[in-house]
Amino acid sequence: MSKRLHHQMTYDAPLPRVVDMLADPRFREAVCEYQHVLRADVEIERSGDTMTVTVEQVQPTERIPAFAKKFVGNTIDIVQREEWSAPDTAALRVTIPGKPGHMEGTISLVETDGTTVETVDVEIKVHLPLVGGKIEGLVSDLLLKALRAEERVGRDYLSA
Repeated sequence: MSKRLHHQMTYDAPLPRVVDMLADPRFREAVCEYQHVLRADVEIERSGDTMTVTVEQVQPTERIPAFAKKFVGNTIDIVQREEWSAPDTAALRVTIPGKPGHMEGTISLVETDGTTVETVDVEIKVHLPLVGGKIEGLVSDLLLKALRAEERVGRDYLSA
């Protein structure tokens, strides 16, 4: 079983500015701060046209329902890795080390008339009998909130 999430974020900026934003560790750290993560470590490596972004974060689980909290504890470690094979295309993988689930998908950027749309398309899988589907739905909701936070921080970043 799995759950799919498709979400678009729109930025009033040309593609190169959005690419630069996504490659800026300060932007990534600002997104983590906006989400009130407990700890975050951002690493960005560039080689030619390729870029690897790794964001490791520890989030509190106080807003997670009790049925899911018993699987993750009081905090949750999340590792987000983006492999940008071109300035406008990335493979996305999000894992929760030591927990039975992950997210895999793609990120794409498309510019039209100076506006760039970032599309995130992921499949969420949680390998737990009976409650896996419920947790996939919860993870989807949490990821959607995180993407909306990223879009808000991104719009502020690009307007500065």
